Amino acid sequence: MSRTRESATDRFDASGVTPDGAAWLASAGTYPRSTLSLWQERPDAPVVLPCGAVFDVVSAPVVFGRRMVDRLWDEGPGSGPVAVFRGRMLLFAAPGTAQRLPSLMRWEEWGGRDGECARTGSIPPLLGHGTGDAVTVPPPLGAPRPGAGFDARWLVAPDTRRPWLPGPEILLWAAVRAARAAVRISIFPPADQDAKVYDVSRRR
Repeated sequence: MSRTRESATDRFDASGVTPDGAAWLASAGTYPRSTLSLWQERPDAPVVLPCGAVFDVVSAPVVFGRRMVDRLWDEGPGSGPVAVFRGRMLLFAAPGTAQRLPSLMRWEEWGGRDGECARTGSIPPLLGHGTGDAVTVPPPLGAPRPGAGFDARWLVAPDTRRPWLPGPEILLWAAVRAARAAVRISIFPPADQDAKVYDVSRRR
């Protein structure tokens, strides 16, 4: 039995998802032990988990979402876990964020005349996943096998049983900073999306 746990630990650590991080993810589901057992048997298997109780998820187009994450780490408090799934960046956030973020954006007078956004014209729609929703989380081991039919991987992997999660105000701030960065024109090609390493020890 201990050998099985050691094997699972090694697999989780290989991609940055620690056993504690896997336990936190699994706690969002109805049957956490079953999820952990599945990952012990198949650490390359993504899993669908419900939102709203343990975490919410804010989904953004991958390029814009990457800018948000960069702003969070370069100028802010860091991020919670972050995943990439089918061209979307999934930012794990505090429960309730999915419901509050849209109203917070409206309250902050982000709407312009004739339905145009005065201050957020360059911000693409951010999709909130909260109570009643579910998301696909990447496998602990990392990218699934080639040909599996999906693209899911961790950019910032969960590493504790109680990871810090940003709320709607912080994600709103990150979106504004990302929008400002998006309008800067550069003659240089974009950096490799997987090249940057985030120092999770700096996280709150």
